[in-house]
Order: sequence, then structure tokens, then C-alpha cells
Amino acid sequence: MCSERPLRTVVRAVVVLALLFGWSAAIESAAHAGERAGQQAAVAVRGGDTLYSTDTRCTVGFNARSGSALYALVSGRCAQGVRTWYADAALTVAVGVTAGVSFPGNDYASVRYTNTAVAYPGEVSLGADAGTRDITNAANPVVGQSICHVGRTTGYPCGTVQAVNVTINYGGGTVYGLFRSTICSEPGDTGGPAFSGGTAIGIIVGSSGNCSSGGYTYYQPVAEWLSAYGLSVY
Repeated sequence: MCSERPLRTVVRAVVVLALLFGWSAAIESAAHAGERAGQQAAVAVRGGDTLYSTDTRCTVGFNARSGSALYALVSGRCAQGVRTWYADAALTVAVGVTAGVSFPGNDYASVRYTNTAVAYPGEVSLGADAGTRDITNAANPVVGQSICHVGRTTGYPCGTVQAVNVTINYGGGTVYGLFRSTICSEPGDTGGPAFSGGTAIGIIVGSSGNCSSGGYTYYQPVAEWLSAYGLSVY
């Protein structure tokens, strides 16, 4: 009988230590989970920002919604063949999946955001140290209308709408119903948002010339696109 008491004490001590280590591991795991959630909550994807996949990157034109579901509007050519999208080039923060692509004929796609720990403001980033522009509605372009666009290469230039209902023959197919502005653009600008004040007008899908010798930019109108997917900007 006397020999059993120390054994029971040791067993109780082991159980207590195991429980303590278990609680410690659970607390540590919860702390790391909270830290990860905090890091993702600090991430925001706006119009003008970049989404990444395993083999490409696309600029977000605008954020849009259908009820409580949120979406990114991107170039159709850029989104072809892509399923999952990330907020970072290291592909560590998954944010959404491709919901629809229309190309050729049109040049637009929608990405449904699935990561609720990331913020998706209804505004456009104007580039480094240039702030943001709140986008509250969408409209079709009108010849002579003042617009600005945001390009990953050329930044935040402005000009006017020069022509509507323009057709472009890409190497991969023909796209109809585009519009053209007097603003130049360069490779890397594709997908960037074009807007007039707080009104979404289109996204960059092509250009002619360049910003050294003069050129024009072509856009996919956004109003048709929103209607096709049942979306609205916010």
C-alpha cells in the first residue's frame, strides 16, 4: 500500500503537466491564428491594385458587389485559365477565384472574393503617395468626357474620351464596343481603371503608340460588364 502512493502522485503530476502543456499549446495556437488574421485584416485590395496567380498577375479595375458577395473586375485576356488569386506575389494570401471570363468579343472577367479576412474597399488606388478615389457609380463613356486612368507603368494621367464603339483585333481574337481616349499608356498598364470623378467608366485593354511619341488608350466599358454579371460598384 505504501508503495502505491508515490506512484499515484507521479501519475497525477504527469497528468497535470500534460494538461498544462495542452493548454499552453492551445493558447499558443490561438495566438498565432489571431496574428495571422490580424495580418490579413491589414491587407486591402482596391481598384488599381494587383492580383497574382501561379503564372500571371492582373490589375483590378474596380471592386463590385452582388448582394453580400464581393468581386474584382479584371481583364478577360489576363484572367484566362486562372482559377485562384492571391493578394501578394509570394502567393500566401489567397483572396478569390475566377467567377467568369468573356474573351474574345469582350475583354472582361470577374473574380469572386472568398477571403473575408481581407478588406475590399470600393475605391481606386491612385498610386504611390497619390491617395485614393472613391467610386460610387458607373456610366457609359461619352465623346468629349474628361477621364483619368491608373496604370501600373504610367501612373495617373488624365485626358478625354475620343471615340466610342471601337473594334480592336487582338492576336487572340476581336473585341467590340470599346472606347478610346487621348491618354497614352504603356505595357503593364492593362487592366487599370478609368473613371470620371467618382464614376467608373472602363478598364484599360489596349493602346497604340506610346507615351514618348504620343498615343491612345482603348478601354472595355464597365457598365455593360456590370450588367452582364449583375454587379454594381460601391
